[in-house]
Amino acid sequence: MFRAPAPADDTAITLALGALAHIAGNDALSARFLGDTGIMPGDVAARATDPDVLAAVLDFFLADEALLLEFAAGAGIAPDAVAAARRALPGGMLPHWT
Repeated sequence: MFRAPAPADDTAITLALGALAHIAGNDALSARFLGDTGIMPGDVAARATDPDVLAAVLDFFLADEALLLEFAAGAGIAPDAVAAARRALPGGMLPHWT
């Protein structure tokens, strides 16, 4: 039976959409994101507000400290705001083993 995910925090969604826009504005970063996640280009646009895709966007930044710091500086936010937003999206409360 299908179970709907818990609603994500609006602040987390807004931050993740900004992160997605950051990715979309850079061809090399877009190619890397698509390669790392396996998401098809058309799927990104079609599912841009899907909390699972937004979680993948934030995971992408959280996996690379230099990229995280670059995004946070450009967005004018603290780097830990990205981690906080990730916790508010699906799977964000799962243990992080690395």
